[in-house]
Amino acid sequence: MKTTKILMLAMISCTLFSCTQRLVDFTIISTKNIDLTKASTFQRGKTRVQGTDVAHMIIYVPIGTPNMKQAIDKALQSTSGAIALVDGVVFYKSWWAILYGQNIYIVEGTPLIDPSLASNSTTIPDYSVIKLDKKGNVKQSSVISKDEYLALKSKIEKTKN
Repeated sequence: MKTTKILMLAMISCTLFSCTQRLVDFTIISTKNIDLTKASTFQRGKTRVQGTDVAHMIIYVPIGTPNMKQAIDKALQSTSGAIALVDGVVFYKSWWAILYGQNIYIVEGTPLIDPSLASNSTTIPDYSVIKLDKKGNVKQSSVISKDEYLALKSKIEKTKN
């Protein structure tokens, strides 16, 4: 009974393999063209981000190859305005079982953000009416529908003619 358990454990451990390699630690990495004349305006992100690219294996036959560039791009796309990653690491991980496995690039780092490329977090409505006083200060602001806008536009055009 004891030898059967040991034999089963040995068979399971021989069919399930995993390996992770730390390929490189980097100070800065990017797949984008960076305008270094604006480097003084760049900001570090507050949290680390991660990007991965996966290729699958079926019966030990690779179905594609993982791409490090894709992993870097996915990490950059996770933060608005990110142009590079700083103080990070690249891992290569592979695992396989009896019939299926994966090869994976994992890129982690802190995003370097170009504020001029970062999207504005406030949403601007498609149509709105803003009323100003004689000094140019906002008196009233309201969001209107497209139909209300077209009706107001038509009314203003009629008064001009």
